[in-house]
Amino acid sequence: MTSQNPKQLLLDIPKWILICALIGVLSGSASAFFLIALEWVTQFRIQYNWIIWLLPIGGFLVGLSYYYWGQSVMKGNNLLLEEYENPKKVIPFKMAPLVLLGTLLTHLFGGSAGREGTAVQMGGAIADQFTKLFKLDNSERKILIILGISAGFASVFGTPLAGAIFALEVLYFSKINFKSIVLSFLVAYAAYFTVEFWKIKHTHYNIPVVPEISFSTLFYTIIIGLLSGFAALLFARSTHFWSSLFSKSIKYPPLRPAIGGVILAIAIAGFGFTKFSGLGVPVIVDSFSTPNEWYDFLLKILFTGFTLGAGFKGGEVTPLFFVGATLGSALSLIIPMPIALLAGLGFVAVFSGATHTPIACTIMGMELFGIQPGIFIALACVIAYFSSGSVGIYKSQIVKGSKHKLYQRLNSNF
Repeated sequence: MTSQNPKQLLLDIPKWILICALIGVLSGSASAFFLIALEWVTQFRIQYNWIIWLLPIGGFLVGLSYYYWGQSVMKGNNLLLEEYENPKKVIPFKMAPLVLLGTLLTHLFGGSAGREGTAVQMGGAIADQFTKLFKLDNSERKILIILGISAGFASVFGTPLAGAIFALEVLYFSKINFKSIVLSFLVAYAAYFTVEFWKIKHTHYNIPVVPEISFSTLFYTIIIGLLSGFAALLFARSTHFWSSLFSKSIKYPPLRPAIGGVILAIAIAGFGFTKFSGLGVPVIVDSFSTPNEWYDFLLKILFTGFTLGAGFKGGEVTPLFFVGATLGSALSLIIPMPIALLAGLGFVAVFSGATHTPIACTIMGMELFGIQPGIFIALACVIAYFSSGSVGIYKSQIVKGSKHKLYQRLNSNF
């Protein structure tokens, strides 16, 4: 930030409070509408499951919309990260309606995707429109991008603390100034309470039994963290692999999700893999009480990586929750710890590894599951963070700090 005199700083306070309120209310309302619409299309698909066979048509519509109207916003979340690191031009507002429509079509027809990416992109696109309105410079525009990410994440998951920290951490925490931190929390709560005002209900999870901290429970937590990190690595590499394969093999972009939709429809509807379509929230909830098959998390990685790699729209985070929760649930058959705790640890640890955000994921775990399992959550998230490799789900994310140095040393030795 450029230096400012005390008088200018005082004048800036009401301006930034107003900006936070506007972004919070607008992003929160957009997320509320998105969550309502997402629930509607999900219930419609469940009631009329034959619609999965129309997935190629849905994919073609998504591909066409981005090919003819969305070339400038194709990068999605990565565009937000790139504009933060190297500000060039205001993110087009059309990112918001395009990703909203694309995600709803993906879920309506049964693609395996999440919702975080949609809310974050809507929040980022809405927030960046205030650059011109308030005549902000590039350093102030960076704050807007943080606010958009924070508002989108906090509102879609109902976790304002985690949303505020996620926005800061995913953009490389040590480069963020104090002003950004305060405003990120302010906008996160504004967006969160806006969704509460619209009476949107978020999914609740419960870990009823938490064992005492001991050598054995900490050892098993480390094992969960390691396996979650490997699952996060596999998830990220899977998504990037399918995206690269489709880009190289099919030159006309709208055909990529159309052809991908044919394969997905046959696999999901033809072979009975419907539980891997959409968000998969019922499977996540059940994993806290009923052990999953050992391969469930692998199939979710495959279906989500293929869906997003083919060009369908949506987020990665809820599928990451699915992967982690089902992995932890399956491990309850061999690890002597409560199944709900294992599912909860996997839930946040895989997310931590895939996004390089262990602090935000630790806070999210405590917001969702309570303070009592906090030590286990923090340990699993940190271990997953270090064991997940240097490439996460966001290609444009810059990983620095201790993890970056560790992988630099490893690469130089091999």
